[in-house]
Amino acid sequence: AARVLRSWTEDFVDEDTGEVVTIERNEIILERDVELDEDNIEMVLESGVENVILQREDIEEDYTIIYNTLQKDPTSSEMEAVNYIYRQLRGAEPPDDETARGIIDKLFFSDKRYNLGEVGRYKINRKLGMDTSMDTLVLTKEDIIAIVKYLVRLINQKAELDDIDHLSNRRVRTVGEQLYAQFGVGLARMARTIRERMNVRDNEVFTPIDLINARTLSSVINSFFGTSQLSQFLDQTNPLSEITHKRRISALGPGGLSRERAGFEVRDVHYSHYGRLCTIETPEGPNIGLISTLCVHAKVNKMGFLETPYRPVKEGVVDVKNPPQYLSAEAEDYKKIAQANAPIDEKGHFLNDRIKAREHGDFPVLPPEELEFMDVAPNQIVGVSASLIPFLENDDANRALMGSNMQRQAVPLVRPSAPIVGTGLEGKVARDSRMLINAEGDGVVEYVDATEIVIRYDRTEEEQLVSFEDNRKTYKLTKFLRTNQATSVNLKPIVRKGQRVQKGQILCDGYATDKGELALGQNLKVAFMPWKGYNFEDAIVISERVVREDIFTSVHIENFELDVRDTKLGEEELTNDIPNVSEEATKDLDENGIIRIGAWVKEGDILIGKITPKGETDPSPEEKLLRAIFGDKAGDVKDASLKVSPSVEGVIIGKQLFARAKKSNVQKTQEAEILKKLDEQHAIATNELKIILIDKLLTLVKGKKSMGVKSIYNEPLIPKGEKFTQELLRTLDYSRVDYTKWTDDDKTNELIARLLHNYSIKLNEEIGRYKR
Repeated sequence: AARVLRSWTEDFVDEDTGEVVTIERNEIILERDVELDEDNIEMVLESGVENVILQREDIEEDYTIIYNTLQKDPTSSEMEAVNYIYRQLRGAEPPDDETARGIIDKLFFSDKRYNLGEVGRYKINRKLGMDTSMDTLVLTKEDIIAIVKYLVRLINQKAELDDIDHLSNRRVRTVGEQLYAQFGVGLARMARTIRERMNVRDNEVFTPIDLINARTLSSVINSFFGTSQLSQFLDQTNPLSEITHKRRISALGPGGLSRERAGFEVRDVHYSHYGRLCTIETPEGPNIGLISTLCVHAKVNKMGFLETPYRPVKEGVVDVKNPPQYLSAEAEDYKKIAQANAPIDEKGHFLNDRIKAREHGDFPVLPPEELEFMDVAPNQIVGVSASLIPFLENDDANRALMGSNMQRQAVPLVRPSAPIVGTGLEGKVARDSRMLINAEGDGVVEYVDATEIVIRYDRTEEEQLVSFEDNRKTYKLTKFLRTNQATSVNLKPIVRKGQRVQKGQILCDGYATDKGELALGQNLKVAFMPWKGYNFEDAIVISERVVREDIFTSVHIENFELDVRDTKLGEEELTNDIPNVSEEATKDLDENGIIRIGAWVKEGDILIGKITPKGETDPSPEEKLLRAIFGDKAGDVKDASLKVSPSVEGVIIGKQLFARAKKSNVQKTQEAEILKKLDEQHAIATNELKIILIDKLLTLVKGKKSMGVKSIYNEPLIPKGEKFTQELLRTLDYSRVDYTKWTDDDKTNELIARLLHNYSIKLNEEIGRYKR
């Protein structure tokens, strides 16, 4: 039997305080593990104990481990157990029973001590088969009982162990989530600073401005974006490298793995990666397997788990009418899924009797009736880069990996050419890179040149009524923009004046695109043949025409900078009058010593002329002669000009000169006048915008009565049944107005909502322009 106790309570008077204290007394009638016989039963009956727990000592029994644990348990009652746990945690005796119990409650059941989060509660519910509310973000007693039951089943090998590499046990921590954590750190620091300041100024009168310093918060955010391991310059070599960088998922960084200690298992491809993480695209170096790319159709759900789409299959028929269903790796486990290339008819019936399928990492061949889902596309398993490789299924996996990575290294060419053999994804990649300009609707090209395109869009009366934009829209084309990798973005129009355009049509080309399609290379005729040993091993021979016709020529833009400092010997100076330099070398420099735009420069040419003071030394005979001819000027300065680096030549396309602001009183007065003028212009612009809005609203609500216009905080603004008037509409603050249910006409309400939405966009644009 288990230990049999007789418990009772006694009251006694505390001599120190005079209080009446109740304590629990326990008497052991029978020790644990004593076999029951006639004598023992008599003792138990005489003690008045109502229940006796009997234990079956059976090594085959699932709960033997609990029996063994109770044998080792040194406590006899609940209070003894509580006090024992307190002593283990604190290393001292508890002051009273309530304190001891409170420690356990705070440790396990207090939301101030920890927070499981939505994901933690979801995983516990899924793992233990619980239906606890998602709002309960701490452990419950039911959870602990279920955990113990699961552990018992695990020890008896009746439960499955978790697979640490399965994607149901790995989630994506998005930028927003990491930023949220950094805000928490910043706000905690700010709160601590505020408390310290309040303690120091105990009896003083102070305002919030004296206490709150936002720099604490901004420094945390700046350090996150500036120094975090995961904060990287965008890879802008070409549109593909840009879009791939944005879709990359890393297992490195804060809270992640380190490349030195990450083993083979965590880097390996797992069956749960199917349709979620690209099985091909990963770096070849020490980061192999730790940095992955999202598959073409994959997305991250609100909890951070990766999902991929499948078409449902019911009774052997594929649902081809409704949108696909997204499944996480956990939801997909043990589902029977057909491949995307399984032939089906127009109504979704499978044409074959036996279908190749997937189920939990296995590949059975099943009849259609047993299938539950079907892949949406053959390229679902790979990422964007691998999807651009034609006939990928015939490639060796290692070469496909190299091809995926090397496409991202292709520099934009002067004359890009779309591939003759493609996969159909080239246009989608070019469009989704968001570097090109698309037509916003149907219309006509009114004007076009190298720097801008003007389109007059077709607008219905309704569209004109709810819009604040002119029918004509001007698009400025990006010219010779330097990317992070020093490649060039130079957009060129591909539409003509008078041409009609459709919504979504691409209006320009450039940056490794041709007619709106990704164009990373050229369509060359290649011959596999030996040619006098020049193409031994990995060497290649190219035609002279390739060089002559600029087939693989690309434009790169380099920045050259020079600082002008105040030295111990005096100030450095920008000038075009440089000692010991010929007039020919400085002919392209302006009065500030900076080279003119449009000049052709090559190795060794002066870009920025600068002279710097030098200390007195014994002059050489040449210097003595120069001083005699030109005076002292030539002797006390030396040439410190910036020159073109070796193997660089090109055209100067831009220059800038920055100076530290030193404001005089006159400049401050002028600045104040400019700011005042800007304030007036902003007030006029916002007022005009509101007048236009009220006129359009009056047109829409003419002859209609209010259904009760409310604010976004549910405050009544215009009572129900009241007529809309100009005065009434002028008093509203439209940043706080609820867009819905202004009138009893649904069409009018929809137009009002669109109008107010467009007004909000236009107002924000004006506020942004004013703040800049």
